[in-house]
Amino acid sequence: MQNTSGEQASQGQLHALFAAYLGWTLDAFDFFIMVFVLREVAASFQVPVGDVATAITLTLACRAVGAIIFGRLADRFGRRPVLMLNIVCYALLEFCSGLAPTLTAFLILRALFGVAMGGEWGVASSLVMESVPEKWRGLASGVLQAGYPSGYLLASLLYLALPWLGWRGMFMVGILPAVLAFYVRRSVQESPAWQSFSAEDRKVGIWQVLRRSAGFASFAVVLMMALNFFAHGSQDLYPSEFLGAQHKLSTDMISAIMIVANIGGLIGGIAFGMLSQRIGRKWAMTLAVLLALPVLPFWASASTPLMLGFTAFLMLVCVQGAWGIVPAYLNELSPPSVRATFPGFVYQAGNFLAAANANIQIWIAGHFANNYGLTMALTAGVMAIFVALLVASGPEPKGARMAAKPRGTAPKNDGTGILTASVL
Repeated sequence: MQNTSGEQASQGQLHALFAAYLGWTLDAFDFFIMVFVLREVAASFQVPVGDVATAITLTLACRAVGAIIFGRLADRFGRRPVLMLNIVCYALLEFCSGLAPTLTAFLILRALFGVAMGGEWGVASSLVMESVPEKWRGLASGVLQAGYPSGYLLASLLYLALPWLGWRGMFMVGILPAVLAFYVRRSVQESPAWQSFSAEDRKVGIWQVLRRSAGFASFAVVLMMALNFFAHGSQDLYPSEFLGAQHKLSTDMISAIMIVANIGGLIGGIAFGMLSQRIGRKWAMTLAVLLALPVLPFWASASTPLMLGFTAFLMLVCVQGAWGIVPAYLNELSPPSVRATFPGFVYQAGNFLAAANANIQIWIAGHFANNYGLTMALTAGVMAIFVALLVASGPEPKGARMAAKPRGTAPKNDGTGILTASVL
């Protein structure tokens, strides 16, 4: 791996990036299995789809809990061991979801899976951003976040096996990510930035940081809420309800469209991550969400498989383009001593506020003759505009210091009223 300035990555940095990418890929893979089998799970438990969609809400809502638990462990004991623990937890809970005897048990397991899922991103992103040189954080950010559409793509491929595996078997396949913990143990080194922190740094409380930077934290949580509505509002009900229920497409065709779409997500995340290294995080993210606006009418009204696949591809270029910048953006904004906790917490707190997206969209679609295209386009369009306005008016964190700040450094204001991350 080489950045635009020609600087080479060390073997340890590549292992950290690869492990974090795979961790987020397999975490997303386990999550997105759920969005493909909503109707099958509902039929199995003999309940409406809306009742099963509550599992998505619970998973998203509980991710904030996991961000706090695993983030605090990683800030105290290191990124590497906690990442291993986190991977094993979410893989086991995914497997157990396939064994759930009742809907209640299934919902409890999906909530616990949300706790484990919520911890992985913050720990992995801090490990990567603290390990790589500043000059290619943008590229590393895009590669890391590309794990999300990669996981969606893997779930799309697994969906082809639904007739043979059944929905329970699809969840049981989710045990495979546990193997990744052995790779992390053998090949990944601890974050050099975390190793530079003193024992006093490692004991700094997240609530102390949040109280000291309440305005900045509120900005980050609201931004993550909007970005999660933008992403989940355009993805969670798309395969099952828009392609399956509304357009009556076959399993094979839904899988093909989602594979094409997530290739777009991979391209978008990496491309905009790299672009952010040139023009800044805030302007690259603003550009990505605004480019979604002209795509939305065609995406929502597409009816042929060709147009559905093409517009889904373009849509995920924009959605994952914006998200490809998020790992670098939040880690550069974060106070160093709580970096495993802070980015994950504000991300997942925003997720919590957007957690009811699937149920809200099902309710809205019910008032529009089950037109999920219109419902999703309204959600994504409103949130794209909101994100653009919020990010454009916020701070530019590019180039922030990752290691512990030198003693005696005083905070300074970046002109927005928010303290810059490099000096918090």
